[in-house]
Amino acid sequence: MTDHAPTHDHQDPAARLAEFGLRPTRQRLALARLLFDGRERHFTADQLYDEAAGAGANLSLATVYNTLRQFTSVGLLREVSVDATRSWFDTKVDDHHHFFFEEDGRLMDIDPAQMTLGKLPAAPDGSEIKRVDVVIRVAKP
Repeated sequence: MTDHAPTHDHQDPAARLAEFGLRPTRQRLALARLLFDGRERHFTADQLYDEAAGAGANLSLATVYNTLRQFTSVGLLREVSVDATRSWFDTKVDDHHHFFFEEDGRLMDIDPAQMTLGKLPAAPDGSEIKRVDVVIRVAKP
């Protein structure tokens, strides 16, 4: 994960893409306009695809997935895996953890003040720990 932070929470989408080294293609701009409007959010590729279609963007689901992978690889987004079948994406890219609501599939940030991690194991030889992701699954009793 890159430690690059944008200079503004909300800025021109083309400038934001350029700041992260991405060429502002039509597809990237369409998705950046939806994602980087100054609010933090969690979403799946399917949800973003539906939102883009509703906004009149003519994009395939494959293009949405590819663009999300590009945004994640440069540090514009963070990917959160909740199970083997679906990944969520998060516009808040700093280190933080999540609650996953099993009933409705929602993802919610955990207040960092409420989270303490104990001792971590040593990384295997030749590697280093880059990030720790905790997803706590919750359900109604």
